[in-house]
Amino acid sequence: MMRKKRVTANAATTNTNVIPVRMDATFFFERAVQSLDRYHYDKALKYFRRTVEYEKDNPVNYHNLAGVLSEMGKYEESNQVLTQVVEQVDPAATECYFYMANNYSNMERFDLAEKAIIQYLENDPKGLYLDESEEMLEMLTYELERAPKVTRIKAREGLFEHDHARELLEAGKFGEALRTLEAIVEKDPEFLAARNNLALAYYYTGQFDQAVDTIHQVLTLEPGNLHGLCNLAIFSQHLRKEAEVREILQMLQNMVPLHPDHMFKLATTMGILGDHATAYSLFKRLLKYGEGNDDPCLYHYTAVAASNIGYYVEAKRLWLQAEKLDPKSDVAPFYLQQMKELEAGRLGKLHYHYHLPFEEQFRLIEKASSGVAEHLKEDPLVRSSFFWGLRHGDKNTKLQVIQAFGLIGDKEVRAALLEFVLEPDEEDAVKKAALFVLRSIGVEGPIKAYLDGSLQEVTDASSGFNLPVWEPKWQTVMEVAYKQMHKRYDLIQQHDLETLWVDFLSRVYPNTPRIAKIEGWSAALEYWIAKMHRKAITYQEVADRYGTTVTTVSKNVKLIDEVCGLKQKMAALWPKYLDI
Repeated sequence: MMRKKRVTANAATTNTNVIPVRMDATFFFERAVQSLDRYHYDKALKYFRRTVEYEKDNPVNYHNLAGVLSEMGKYEESNQVLTQVVEQVDPAATECYFYMANNYSNMERFDLAEKAIIQYLENDPKGLYLDESEEMLEMLTYELERAPKVTRIKAREGLFEHDHARELLEAGKFGEALRTLEAIVEKDPEFLAARNNLALAYYYTGQFDQAVDTIHQVLTLEPGNLHGLCNLAIFSQHLRKEAEVREILQMLQNMVPLHPDHMFKLATTMGILGDHATAYSLFKRLLKYGEGNDDPCLYHYTAVAASNIGYYVEAKRLWLQAEKLDPKSDVAPFYLQQMKELEAGRLGKLHYHYHLPFEEQFRLIEKASSGVAEHLKEDPLVRSSFFWGLRHGDKNTKLQVIQAFGLIGDKEVRAALLEFVLEPDEEDAVKKAALFVLRSIGVEGPIKAYLDGSLQEVTDASSGFNLPVWEPKWQTVMEVAYKQMHKRYDLIQQHDLETLWVDFLSRVYPNTPRIAKIEGWSAALEYWIAKMHRKAITYQEVADRYGTTVTTVSKNVKLIDEVCGLKQKMAALWPKYLDI
């Protein structure tokens, strides 16, 4: 027997296939989460206790432990853990007082619940549980037969202005929101929710350096701020800082948010970062806990996550529920119609936005009547998606957004386009389209824009081209064409007309043709724009429209082609293109 034991021991020491298990806080945290998902609270409790043993200075571990104890009905023990947090680990964790108040309430110790909730309201700067606190105060008033004596609510300081700023952000009015949030943060530098939203306002307006700096300020004041970490991860992904994204992603994957707002923020962030499985798990947990069961957006986000991990049957069920909750929305019906495309993998990964894909929105805009502009102005989801598309879409999306902005034309649109044309990294062709739309919606005078590698003042259509002068007749040619085209051609096509005309003049300058018959040149330009965009048109049709002759139009069409090589370019794009 002794010999056998020695052989076994030696075999064990020489076995190189044994992989050692690293027993640390992360290991036990993961086991605890798995146990929670299976509703094995005893095991989750045991594992969360071990995380505290391994990381005694991490308040998140204590919060998780206290939460499980409360779920198990061990309210007194849960409060002991929470008291340890605020007295020894993290005195700034004022949300612990709210958790204590809930525990005391469940124990029917209403006098202690009153004391804890007052401590929370008078000391918590973030106000995450204000609505729940007000409900608890009503309950305590009934139970104690008197109103609790709350002298002040710290989180209410500046809260009205902050709520207004959030509404502006959600409505896509980023410039106005930015100014409001800057004022709030200047007045109250420790108002972290306002700082987080200020960072988002900077991000949406393309001021990425300020966005990142603002988030770092948040995380300096509170290193574990969930909203701050989520925002930083998204900003870092946009800036292609892959190593930083991976580091933050690992931190986020180790968090178990207890508050629904935190859970939703983390779920959407994980989805944007590509961890669709985690996003799906969090969204499902929100639905399971009854949070947002009447919110079609939540069902849509959960359906998106389900689709992105291949759970198509589940995705269909969720979109059917979203359609039932929001029958006026086009979002759920669109994706239900696309189920075959989704199952075949032809739509790719879906984005976490409660609106139609951009290309579908633009298709509807093109089909819609003149009432579309009012719809765009009034729908905050559509507006905010357009602002996002202007900053983060591809070239085609940006051009389509710019065209849609021409229909809206309000001050937020003007501000966004004026900032956009100053971006050095944006393509000149797209910025020139934005300049055209700015003129079309009434912006007059010089416009500062970054074109051809330098900051310039754009005064007329010749800016950014090799034209030292701009003759009044040249401008009249475009204006006559615009007058005829504006109901039958979109803004981008009208911009293409301007680009073609200025390109032609730049190539022949200084030997520009004599403009004797303005209408003949305007008709030739429309003819070429129609051909470039594959619209049916004839010389006779366009000559009649402009009150000129077929001979004049034909002559000018051929001259423009000789200079700009349009026929050759289109033949390269469309080999079977008919003769012009």
